[in-house]
Amino acid sequence: MHFEKRPINQRADLINHRVEALANRVIRAADRAKARIGLRGRAASYDDEHYEFAGGAKDELRRKHYDKSLRLLWKAEAAMPWSSFRDMSEAEHAIGDLADKSMTGAERAARKHINSDAFRALLDREYTLEEKQAIVAILAAIGHGEAYAWMVSASLLTEVQSTGARAALTMQVVEEAKHFVVLRELVQAFAVPVPRQTAWEYLLLEGSLKAHGLNKLFGMNILVETIALSIFGLLVSLPGLEVLQLFHLDESRHTALPMNYFKEFPLAGRDRRSVSGRMARVALTLPTLPLIMYLEPALSQLGIDAFDFAGSVMRKISVLSERSGFLDTETMGKQIRLFNSIFNAYCKATRTSHHWKDFMSADTTRGVAVEAVEREIFGATPSNPKASPN
Repeated sequence: MHFEKRPINQRADLINHRVEALANRVIRAADRAKARIGLRGRAASYDDEHYEFAGGAKDELRRKHYDKSLRLLWKAEAAMPWSSFRDMSEAEHAIGDLADKSMTGAERAARKHINSDAFRALLDREYTLEEKQAIVAILAAIGHGEAYAWMVSASLLTEVQSTGARAALTMQVVEEAKHFVVLRELVQAFAVPVPRQTAWEYLLLEGSLKAHGLNKLFGMNILVETIALSIFGLLVSLPGLEVLQLFHLDESRHTALPMNYFKEFPLAGRDRRSVSGRMARVALTLPTLPLIMYLEPALSQLGIDAFDFAGSVMRKISVLSERSGFLDTETMGKQIRLFNSIFNAYCKATRTSHHWKDFMSADTTRGVAVEAVEREIFGATPSNPKASPN
């Protein structure tokens, strides 16, 4: 695979890494100190140093319960053909007996492929060591996010109203569990060290887990899941990463959930107007800015302008925030312009001969299928923040 490498500002990269390392030590030390005196420190029982939940992998438990449960998952349409459920695919109708199959054909093929020597040989053939490290750095960032998505979606079950909303979130819990274990295997197949969470991921994900009430839907489904959607849409066209199309399809539903939920149960006026609520959501968003700067070298290795990616992500987050009721239309427009100004100011300071660019109109999703999925959420024109979803 050939990439046109993009130059980066080495001094800016060094400063970003030093700032992150210092922030990481301070943030984690503060949370450990809080825990020692009985205050709430880190909320997640998660060991990002070893890419595991506390207690280790315990894959035997996963095989006996998670894998087996999916194999035995029954379909309401088959059991109750008179009901309104239509949850069987064409392939399931044709085969007739899929009670012992946990995944679609594409998912099973992908998992078998990533465990094979042939897949690892493909990765070695297609990518240099530096490119593999870059891909792993990007995927691990969202891999840690999947661990938190699993926890946040489970905690949201007690926050939402209606059987339908709880059913939707229950399915998201299952999908986040699948995302974490499958993506972890994919990342490990690259056979390079998996980085820990950065301080910026830590703040973003812990903040989403600790958020009050339905602000969790903003932090996870709008903010984190949109970043995940964009990463999967960015990387799905690369050799060996075709399975990410399945992740992308799941994430598209997750990002649309707040919009659909608040159509049925609109945010109360006091929640929309609440200064403290808006500030809490702004605080959740802020770590995404230094995170993008930190990931710039990895994205550049793959020929991607980090701020084209950031502009695409932040535009989508702004659109979903407005449609869900967290922002009004005027504030959404101001937010888009603000991020554009910040990105251009950083690029002017770190790139030679930088000229102003509308980063917020960029879109880094690649591939006909994933572009079609995103049109279902964001409308016919991906760069148009006023477009209506289908």
